[in-house]
Amino acid sequence: MRTIGFIIQKEFQQLRRDRRLLPLIFLSPVIQIALLGYAANMDVKDIPLAICDQDHSVESRRLATSFLESGSYVASAYVPDARRAERTIEEGKASLALVIPPGFGRQLTGTKTAPLQLLADGSDTQSAAIGLTYATLIVSQEQNARAAQRLAGLDPRVLMQVKAVRVDPAVRVLYNPTLASRNFMVPGVLAMILMIITTILTSLAIVKEKELGTLEQLIVTPITPRQLIIGKLAPFVMISLVIITVVLLASLLLFGIAVRGSLLVLYALSLLFMLSSLGIGLFVSTVARTQQQAMMIAMFFFMMPMIILSGFVFPIESMPPAIQAVTYIFPLRYYFVIIRGLFLKGVSFGELWKETAALAVIGVVVITASVLRFRKRLE
Repeated sequence: MRTIGFIIQKEFQQLRRDRRLLPLIFLSPVIQIALLGYAANMDVKDIPLAICDQDHSVESRRLATSFLESGSYVASAYVPDARRAERTIEEGKASLALVIPPGFGRQLTGTKTAPLQLLADGSDTQSAAIGLTYATLIVSQEQNARAAQRLAGLDPRVLMQVKAVRVDPAVRVLYNPTLASRNFMVPGVLAMILMIITTILTSLAIVKEKELGTLEQLIVTPITPRQLIIGKLAPFVMISLVIITVVLLASLLLFGIAVRGSLLVLYALSLLFMLSSLGIGLFVSTVARTQQQAMMIAMFFFMMPMIILSGFVFPIESMPPAIQAVTYIFPLRYYFVIIRGLFLKGVSFGELWKETAALAVIGVVVITASVLRFRKRLE
């Protein structure tokens, strides 16, 4: 243990001498969570809307006003016809166009179906999908309000029969009542930062020893491979725990997002996740010869696939079955479930035992394979 303590002390001395790296380790997580927390916001507001009202009736004006008063749209242009409405989308002046044809109000008050056209910019699929969803909801609300007005004029006996079969759903959103994407993204950013910091720092620290030639000097000393590995990895475990604390404070102070679950469970399962990320960094150090190679290998062969296929941005359920099967080997998939469950749902360890078991199996396999390869290289 004394030998391991000296190696850990040596690692911290090297970090302290590197004045550029040390601020980067502790300041970059705060900067990343601030940028991603504010910028990576999937809540679509103030959608530019082009309005083409060819009817000019009370009903058409009421419908257009409903769009603008919803808070989701802002009028970017008033155009005379559908061709000009499509042109505003082509020019980027609007993301959605509402086209109300002539006779809309007359057909709406009569017995015929009143047509309505919505044009959306499909080049931005996310904004288009959300914009059309909001628009469909507004039209549905207007239709329900008009149906309620018609029902009010019916015979009371008929009205009682109609009300008996009406469905009035009561929707209640759990864990994230406002459906703010920030509450979903910030916990994921913590997981991503932890993976990047532990993987890259571990691989760079060991590869740097190779470049300076000090790793060979350590090999010829009485230090055993086990002591060297533990002494190399332990400082980054300590640094990661500090980073978790910094990110938790930043998420609370910047966004008001606190952990609803147990902090002890959060730190314990984060340590379990570090087995995999530290193991990957150790494996990369056995492959790369320079720090640039270590950075590229870690980013393109390990971190990018994990970020894409772990459910951070893209839902795993929407992926093809073959790709979904591949995601089970990535530890970040399970850590995202853990971190979001503790942040948003306040779940206990009992609800996370499946993810914990998967993390433990993957972590033990990765760290064991990496340690064996590293020891073989040392020998």
